[in-house]
Amino acid sequence: MASPSTDAYTACVRRLMDLFGKLPGVGSRSAERMVFHLLKSDPQEAFALADAIRDVKEQVRHCSICFHLTETDPCSICSDAGRDRGIICVVEQPRDLMQLEATGVYKGVYHVLLGHLAPLDGIGPENLTTNALLKRISQAGTGIAVPVREVILATNPTMDGDGTAVYLQQCLAATDVTVTRLARGLPSGAQIEYSNRAILSDALIGRTKA
Repeated sequence: MASPSTDAYTACVRRLMDLFGKLPGVGSRSAERMVFHLLKSDPQEAFALADAIRDVKEQVRHCSICFHLTETDPCSICSDAGRDRGIICVVEQPRDLMQLEATGVYKGVYHVLLGHLAPLDGIGPENLTTNALLKRISQAGTGIAVPVREVILATNPTMDGDGTAVYLQQCLAATDVTVTRLARGLPSGAQIEYSNRAILSDALIGRTKA
């Protein structure tokens, strides 16, 4: 089906359609429907959306400890005194953290890599938060932080995710920290963000030594 022509629309409408069309999973027709919804909606509703977008860009940042998304630093998880700081679960993205957290099973803390190793795309350890993770572990037990007993490598079970986990495992080989991986309740090639809570709970509980 041909894409709708935008020639008949005003410049500001075309601009908004183009911007919506750049969002992931949004095609030209979906962008057109979104613009018409805003045009028909109450002005306060439309302005609330604009304000929410502005607030997200201006107020949300990465936690200085774990690199999760937060409006306060440190984030609510890192500042929670009830968390077991001796266990760090390493994930690729904040959305993976939120999926694992939703299971209600895990009571340790996290570290977000903000990606995975992808040599063909020019993404190496220096492009991730790996150095911050290693520094965080090395400082633990020196009076700065609680000693780290275990690091759970919860990268996605993909080629890049597994490669990232192997790299981190090698980096931690000389330490006394126990390194574990999520149990393969997660099928190969799956993404953590699309897995349901039952699968993630089983994966956390059944994790094995790397």
